[in-house]
Amino acid sequence: MTHADFVADTGIARQRHTLADGRDLIYFDDPDTKLPKHRAPDLRELDPRPVTARMRQDPLSAEWVSIAAARQNRVFLPPANLDPLAPSTPENLSEVPSNYDVAVFENKTPSFGPLLTDPDAPVDLTDLSTIGLGRTRTSVGRCEVVCFSPESEGSFASLSVTRARTVIEAWAERTHALSNLPGIEQVFPFENRGEAIGVTLRHPHGQIYAYPYVTPRTQRVISSLESYGPTLFADILAHEQSGERIIVQGAHWTAFVPFAARWPIEVHMLPHRHVPDFAATTLAERDELAVLYRRLLRGIDAIYTTPTPYIAAWHQAPVHARRSEIRLMLQVTSPRRAEDRLKYLAGSEAAMGAWIGDVTPEQAATTIRAAIDRADAADASASGSATPKRPDSTFPTTCEVFEHA
Repeated sequence: MTHADFVADTGIARQRHTLADGRDLIYFDDPDTKLPKHRAPDLRELDPRPVTARMRQDPLSAEWVSIAAARQNRVFLPPANLDPLAPSTPENLSEVPSNYDVAVFENKTPSFGPLLTDPDAPVDLTDLSTIGLGRTRTSVGRCEVVCFSPESEGSFASLSVTRARTVIEAWAERTHALSNLPGIEQVFPFENRGEAIGVTLRHPHGQIYAYPYVTPRTQRVISSLESYGPTLFADILAHEQSGERIIVQGAHWTAFVPFAARWPIEVHMLPHRHVPDFAATTLAERDELAVLYRRLLRGIDAIYTTPTPYIAAWHQAPVHARRSEIRLMLQVTSPRRAEDRLKYLAGSEAAMGAWIGDVTPEQAATTIRAAIDRADAADASASGSATPKRPDSTFPTTCEVFEHA
């Protein structure tokens, strides 16, 4: 697929607005929304947007570091009545002027952007790959916030299936739109969940970064493809589907604990066909994902008696490079290695990048499958059903939890 092949779900309405300082705001409405079509304007008096940050190159790794000093003063764990992502009220003039189902807006203190191009310091991949001392470039790009719900507490796992599907539609639409902006080389949707991860807002939300370069992690994947060959992702999927680490599987997606998992809790999920990014998924693939991904996260939350901190990272192919070889992939990681213990990245991992696992991937898969069973049973009990079912699911799917001796 090309970037022009994006197929939108017409049952999920979009409304585009502009915040008081010129930032874009887009509402995505559930198919069964009860919200009125009218949305209030942003009447706040806001300071001008911060200047675009600058990147500095590390000559030892050739990696670029964005020095976004304006982020140092961002809101930190505010009380619910001052939640900046909640719908605006006279007492709390927030980032979102009206009530909403899902809302996406440009980050007030971005790591990249708001400039998309800088005529005084043009950026291209050839320029960025050159290594030198004292090299700087403008951190062009875009950073967006994706509010999953108007509620001030929760995560993707706490959404209804219908709302989860709306969030996935927002990821697909924004991936398509951001990929078509000038200067963007890679688009990255993600969710940070829990204070142990470093979250500064408890509101259920994620972010989307649109980078001016191909990220270091993806560059390593490209190196692996050059060494192994273009069937790497397809072969990984086939290998995992024949093994004992599968967590859940549907008609379009398979989730598994990877063979060489680094983290105590780590799950990858791949689409069954080659899909470079969310924009290239079909409506049926998004429908199933709303059920399966939500169910996976609810299971991860059920491992212990309190919610699990995690990073849910959606790795997508670069906008221009290797799109026929790099496949969309979810990577959920958590440092939680016991009820009251976290894995900290100490000397070997943090300094040398040499990982030591604390839990075998096979045991981790068994633990997560059992937790999904408990989450399914809790959902069934809450709904009064004798057998597990997915709450308010309107999307047909064939998802299984795998049992292994």
